[in-house]
Amino acid sequence: MRRLLGTAFGAIAALRVEAYRRGLLPRHRLASPVVSVGNLGIGGSGKTPVVQRVAEILTAAGEPVAVLSRGYGGRFSGEALVVSDGTSVLASAAEAGDEPVMLARSLPGVVVAVGTRRDVVGRAVEARFGRRVHVLDDGFQHLRLERDLDLVCLDVRDLEDEPLPAGRLRERPAALARADLVLLTRLEAASEPELRALETRLGPERSFRVERRLAGWRTLRGAETAPPARAFLLAAIARPERIEQDVTKAGIAVVGRAFFRDHHRFRTDELGAAAEQARAAGAEAIVTTAKDAVRLEGLPQPGLPVIVLRVEARVSDEPRLRELLLAAVRSAA
Repeated sequence: MRRLLGTAFGAIAALRVEAYRRGLLPRHRLASPVVSVGNLGIGGSGKTPVVQRVAEILTAAGEPVAVLSRGYGGRFSGEALVVSDGTSVLASAAEAGDEPVMLARSLPGVVVAVGTRRDVVGRAVEARFGRRVHVLDDGFQHLRLERDLDLVCLDVRDLEDEPLPAGRLRERPAALARADLVLLTRLEAASEPELRALETRLGPERSFRVERRLAGWRTLRGAETAPPARAFLLAAIARPERIEQDVTKAGIAVVGRAFFRDHHRFRTDELGAAAEQARAAGAEAIVTTAKDAVRLEGLPQPGLPVIVLRVEARVSDEPRLRELLLAAVRSAA
């Protein structure tokens, strides 16, 4: 039954794409260039670090940037909410969603805004801040907004998967034909021959590899700090095993863990219970992710240090990616 439902879901998604292609559903264009970063699967494809890296590349090239996000998990239900004006973070994770706030804290000088209709959000940003290169977060299926470059983050095992609810895909793998560039993530799940075969299948000219790299350790207040020798993990992300792999790779002993569903809003008693378990296991600190950290802000501190593990996306052949990004943005200007 799940497989039949997955087949139906994939067919409906394909019909929706065709309706936009034929003009049966309206598409909207912003005054500024749009670069979309999205994925085929739900959660855990490494999309958010790629959004951050794309914004950093464009900013370093002198382009003013705005990140447009749906604001998943936030309670905001209006047309457009500015999360960051490029100088200050103006909204909480509860209001705007955890990923937009995390991006706002990580991208000084970049405007971050959320809303269900990204065309409306983009126009609000342009009215207030002027021309910006819009980086569309989780935009591959947001077809109502025209874009100048489509980047898709592809888990190396996605092409073996099926559409929801039979698998984790939002669309059939054939949807990748719409993508201008494909960024392969979760490289550790495939061998080198498998990666080369996948790049050949997708087209080497549009394929890039993306590695997760440790970017540092910080307190919840943002100060740089040293990692603990023994850590208790606290996370509510799509693939919590990734933080365990990152911490273990850094040479830190993992003595316990408390994992929750993606985007979970932590309560004071949950943080306190995690601290009790951590102390009982001999942990020196609770280690969490940057995405989880914005949902822990405002909770009473548990008496044990909470340290944030920061990761970044490292793109193979980044100069080529930079060239393609800037060519698309500047030809659209």
